[in-house]
Amino acid sequence: MKIERTEIGPFGTNCYLLTEDGRTDCVLVDAPPGAGTLLLPILKKRGLSLAAILLTHGHWDHNGGVAGILAATQEPQTTPPEICAHPADRDCHEHPEKFMAWYQAAIPDLGDDDFPAFKVSRWLSDGETFPLLGKTWTALHVPGHCPGSLAYYCADEQKAWTGDAVFAGSIGRTDLPGGNFPTLEKAIRDKIYTLPDSVKLFPGHGPATSVAEEKSSNPFVRP
Repeated sequence: MKIERTEIGPFGTNCYLLTEDGRTDCVLVDAPPGAGTLLLPILKKRGLSLAAILLTHGHWDHNGGVAGILAATQEPQTTPPEICAHPADRDCHEHPEKFMAWYQAAIPDLGDDDFPAFKVSRWLSDGETFPLLGKTWTALHVPGHCPGSLAYYCADEQKAWTGDAVFAGSIGRTDLPGGNFPTLEKAIRDKIYTLPDSVKLFPGHGPATSVAEEKSSNPFVRP
């Protein structure tokens, strides 16, 4: 699997483009604001079709580009991507107006139109498996930063995308609405630290790390 990471949006959110040699389908992990404008022309040039967007959670800096991508893929003979998320973040995706005041306070230039709602086409539960790119994936519920946070684990590749649950040497904020440190601590220990040590972790911000690295040195959550 080829993994291409692009930092997009005002918070430097990681957007991962996943492709596989010999296949024309591809996957995005998270879609920050502006992701469609930046990436869709690249996919078209490469002859790739977007099969799915795996949303790690419902914060705007991770899902703000979904509506634009869906609008751009409504052309005839085009199948829109499947949008995957956890139902605990339904309001974040379908009613972003409930949360936009926080982002507008941080970035005054943001208008109400910068928070378009969209429909999730596949709600994933903890431990649910599904196929993508010819491989088997597992959704892991890792709340604490956001109620509906998911990590996406591909055992075939020994890789996992953790969103804002855990970063290289850090963890996600727990002072935002729906955040809770004990909940996040337990989720990291039960769902991420129990993966094989060799698993490489791709977080929502910053560089990649590994299960072994975080278990041995993360100062916020010890095994």
